Amino acid sequence: VQLQASGGGLVQAGGSLRLSCAACGRTSSSYVIGWFRQAPGKEREFVAAISWSGGITLYADSVKGRFTVSRVYAKNTVSLQMNSLKPEDTAVYYCAAGRGGWPKRDSAEYDYWGQGTEVTVFS
Repeated sequence: VQLQASGGGLVQAGGSLRLSCAACGRTSSSYVIGWFRQAPGKEREFVAAISWSGGITLYADSVKGRFTVSRVYAKNTVSLQMNSLKPEDTAVYYCAAGRGGWPKRDSAEYDYWGQGTEVTVFS
């Protein structure tokens, strides 16, 4: 499975961005797609996850109520809608795919990773 993340950019605090993760190759309904982020000087952290079927979602407390993860079935894509962005959301965002199991908050549980897309939120 190959993943490609896109949609990052520069946005003012309070604004919105929509990230996309396109999946190519052999996917399975048992897959989980996760979003992680890594800020400069910090460890990679879990942001959100969704089952490939789209029926189950999971969010980090820091983004709950502001971010929404969803599956775009027609495009084999998972989106991360980010609203009410804060400077502390600034990071490189990665999407990842993991086989089986729920929930998946640990990056070690994911088997495939995209290249990352940079999000910068300025105040």
